[in-house]
Amino acid sequence: MPQSIGLMTYLVADYDEAIDWFVAKLGFDLVDDVPQGDGKRWVVVRPKGSGTAGAALLLAQAATPEQAAAIGNQSGGRVFLFLSTDDFDRDHAAMLAAGIAFREAPRTEAYGKVAVFEDLYGQGWDLIEPKSAD
Repeated sequence: MPQSIGLMTYLVADYDEAIDWFVAKLGFDLVDDVPQGDGKRWVVVRPKGSGTAGAALLLAQAATPEQAAAIGNQSGGRVFLFLSTDDFDRDHAAMLAAGIAFREAPRTEAYGKVAVFEDLYGQGWDLIEPKSAD
């Protein structure tokens, strides 16, 4: 039976600020925003154009001090997620125009063109255009 990772929990400080950042700045699609009671919501965002087969993020508002402490450091200081693109230069320029901070200039590696950027909480992500198999 085929398997895939569908959702990954991503801790946030506030649902609305996170939705705004992921949708307005990063250009993700808001897939779901469903109240669950007691202020809890089922909020799912996914990269635009990735379709339903691609992984998505379940934005989870921190509910404990331990969860709040992990916001912006969900991977212990390493890059946490890799946002793949078919056109690095286009997306890099759009992200800069949207005010997204990059930690470094774009570089070319054996695996593709890449640069590390920060999300609204300072968590590192890679923007990467994988090297084609040609």
